[in-house]
Amino acid sequence: MLGRLLAWRLSRAGHAVTVFDPAAGPGAPDTGSLSRPSTCAAGFTAAGMLSPVAELDNAGPAIARLGWRSLSLWRGVAEELQAAGCGAVLFAQHGSLMVAHGADLGAARRVLARLESAPALAAELPSPQPLDRAALAELEPALAPGLHAWLLPDEAQVMSRDMLQALAVHTPNVHWCWGERVERVEPRVLHVLGDGAMRFDLVVDVRGVGAQSPARSMAHTSVRTQPVEVKPTIPMQALQHTKGERIDSDAMHGLRGVRGEVIWLHAPGVRLQRPVRLLHPRHRVYIVPRPGDLFVIGASEIESEDRSPVSLRSAVELMAAAHSAIPELAEARIVHMETNLRPALPDNEPHTHFEPGLLRINGLFRHGWLLAPALVEDAIAQLETMSRGPEGPHPPSTSSGQAKPLPQAGEGVSRDRTNAPTERSSLPRPYGERAGVRGSPEPTPETHQNH
Repeated sequence: MLGRLLAWRLSRAGHAVTVFDPAAGPGAPDTGSLSRPSTCAAGFTAAGMLSPVAELDNAGPAIARLGWRSLSLWRGVAEELQAAGCGAVLFAQHGSLMVAHGADLGAARRVLARLESAPALAAELPSPQPLDRAALAELEPALAPGLHAWLLPDEAQVMSRDMLQALAVHTPNVHWCWGERVERVEPRVLHVLGDGAMRFDLVVDVRGVGAQSPARSMAHTSVRTQPVEVKPTIPMQALQHTKGERIDSDAMHGLRGVRGEVIWLHAPGVRLQRPVRLLHPRHRVYIVPRPGDLFVIGASEIESEDRSPVSLRSAVELMAAAHSAIPELAEARIVHMETNLRPALPDNEPHTHFEPGLLRINGLFRHGWLLAPALVEDAIAQLETMSRGPEGPHPPSTSSGQAKPLPQAGEGVSRDRTNAPTERSSLPRPYGERAGVRGSPEPTPETHQNH
């Protein structure tokens, strides 16, 4: 998700961009099976909730402020993609609801006590608004009438699968390299499986758990029987620019995957306009409506890097909780169940790292869709600032002679490495160079010229 959003933003700014993606193409992948678990990007699995205030239950105020910025940024992205020809619904903003059964009201009030501090943390953040039975029935008549409820105004959601596809298909002048896996990242150099070293003016590493060191990524971790709730303990730094300190060339230190599980239901006739979080002493179950009478149910957060299918326990608990909040889901049909790994660093906070020729963003944990636009905006602003050094931006340069035309938007390539994309503008480039322009393989003794 970060890679496609960055490609969209950078290409619109006039940069020539090449994207290496191990996925087979821009669309959502098929779901997994017992013999072939899904290994798609976590962004496809996520429910796409944009809940900066609700996430104060799991993160600090910096996360909430970045998330609040991202609400308007996502709306702008969706409007521009639809203006470019995307016909799918990509974004909805009707607020969200937090609900609790009477027996769980004590646990709910402990959560609300943290959320009610939102305006003191940032003036733009709203407080939860309590709803009586009549108000809840008017907003969401499908919800069980005995629930206690609170409205979180202006929270939103992104239709994650459609948004990911639209960011690829409706992004012009990007060289998409589908089915290509990057094994190692260095400043200005990508090591692509089967193709060796590829040179660029700027390398951007947003691989999520794919950036783990090879030894860790091959390690087996079993599933724990109980979900583990992990809270950040270190204040967040949205942009961490290290000077004189090199992060591991293959990964950010301590990067791990945190297992999440979701269930998709199809329930024609059941109407729900807003995402709903059911507060429970042991877990937080969310129910997110999607176009086409679909509902995404999730909550599990398990300290495990196991990608096997959803467990019986998780499935029963998630569906029972959803049914208790929306009784009409009793006749819903199970479309599929899905697991994936959230990329997390030891402090569970996102980190952005700069050094000449390299930008890394990782560790978005459970806040990927919530934070991505703000982190991308900050990173690009920092790159532009760093490109305007005392001598000013250097004139654009090309890595090869005549460049062949770019493929059609979303079409991409799989093996062609012989030509660079067309240079389109003379905008300031990071470090006086072009951002993400494809270079040539490292020369060998038999090869003494660029291709």
